Amino acid sequence: MRKFQITVNGTAYEVEVEELSAGASVSAPAAPAAAAAPAAAKPAAKPAAAPAGAEAVNAPMPGNILQVKVSAGQSVKKGDNLVILEAMKMENEIKSPRDGVVASVAVTKGQSVNTGDLLVSLN
Repeated sequence: MRKFQITVNGTAYEVEVEELSAGASVSAPAAPAAAAAPAAAKPAAKPAAAPAGAEAVNAPMPGNILQVKVSAGQSVKKGDNLVILEAMKMENEIKSPRDGVVASVAVTKGQSVNTGDLLVSLN
């Protein structure tokens, strides 16, 4: 067995590989290539950035957007619901951290988001 360290998308994995000599037979049938390795994911689009001078409200966890409660130009108060984010079968209310005006909304209903993705920006 030989050990290798492989990095995939910035995450390091340690793997062991058995080296077979020429003419050696494999005791178990090889798995199909599609089952052995996950399909290559499409490159993710670069996350949107908040406009200059605006405060970013980012996703605290990965999930799906169930509702967008605000629109650009709308005034909001601290604690107002901005977005409803479903994560692990729970609905999470993403609230405004302060009073302000919505500068932009970066998500739409049904969209999947990752931790740290921009949801809304406030002026």
